[in-house]
Amino acid sequence: MHTLTRPIAAALTAFALAGPAAAQDAPALDTVVATVNGDEITLGHMVAARSSLPQQYQQLPDDVLFNALLDQLVQQTLLSQTEEELSGMAEMALENERRMLGAAQAIEGIVGESVTEEALQAAYEARYADAEPGTEYNASHILVETQELAQQLIEELEGGADFAALAEEHSTGPSGPSGGSLGWFGEGAMVEPFQNAVQEMAPGTVRNEPVQTQFGWHVIRLNETRPAEAPALDEVRGELAEEIRQAAVDDRLQALRDAAQIDRSGAESLDPSALSAAGAAQE
Repeated sequence: MHTLTRPIAAALTAFALAGPAAAQDAPALDTVVATVNGDEITLGHMVAARSSLPQQYQQLPDDVLFNALLDQLVQQTLLSQTEEELSGMAEMALENERRMLGAAQAIEGIVGESVTEEALQAAYEARYADAEPGTEYNASHILVETQELAQQLIEELEGGADFAALAEEHSTGPSGPSGGSLGWFGEGAMVEPFQNAVQEMAPGTVRNEPVQTQFGWHVIRLNETRPAEAPALDEVRGELAEEIRQAAVDDRLQALRDAAQIDRSGAESLDPSALSAAGAAQE
C-alpha cells in the first residue's frame, strides 16, 4: 500500500470502530425531534452531530448535550434554508464526506469479518509458538556526565566499593535513589549502546569501561538474566487485532485496486503546486 494510504486506512478504521454500541431499547434513529419550516430533524441527525464533536465534548452528559445539539441543528437548518443550492466547493466537500463515511462503513465490515477469536489465536501461535525464546536482563547502572568520573567509579567498584551506594551518591538518573536498579527488561528495550553492552556481559559482573549514550556515561552491572517467556494472548490481543485489521484492509484495498479501472492521466498534466493555487483562488 502507498505510504500515504496506510495512515488514512488506520484513521478510517478508528472512525468505523468509534461509535458506541446501541442500547437494545434505544428509540429509533428516525424519531423526529423537531421540524424547521417543514424540514425534519431526527434523533439520528443528533447522534451523527454528536459523533462529529471532539472527543472531550462527546463525553459530556446527555442532559448537557441534548438541547445544545438540537439548537445547533435548528440554526444550521435555518441558515441552510436561505441557500437554494450549495456552492461548487461545498458540493465537493459533501462528496468527500460521503466517500469517507462509505469507506469507514466498508472498513467496519472488513474488520468485523477479519478480527475473530480464531484469527487472533492463529496470529498468536504464528508469532510465538515456534519463536526462539529471548532473554530478559536485570541490570543496574550509575549515570554520570563525564567519562572520567565514570571510569573513576569503575575503579572504585573494582576495589570493593558498594555499587548501590555509589549510585545513590553519584547517579544523575532516576534510578539513582534506588541504587541504580533498572529491574527486568527485554531485548531492544534500552537504547542501542546500552543494550549491546548488557548483552555482551556475564551475569554478576560490572563492565570494565563506561558506555556512552545520549543521556551521559553509564557504569553498568548486569545482575542476572532469565529466559523471556512468551506473553499471554490477552497481553498482546490489541496489538494482534490491529495487525489483523490492517492486513485485512490492505488485502481488500489491493483486491479492489486490481479489479478497478483507475486513470490518473489528468493528474499527470498538473504541477503539484496546482493544489495550493486552486485552493487560494477559492479564498
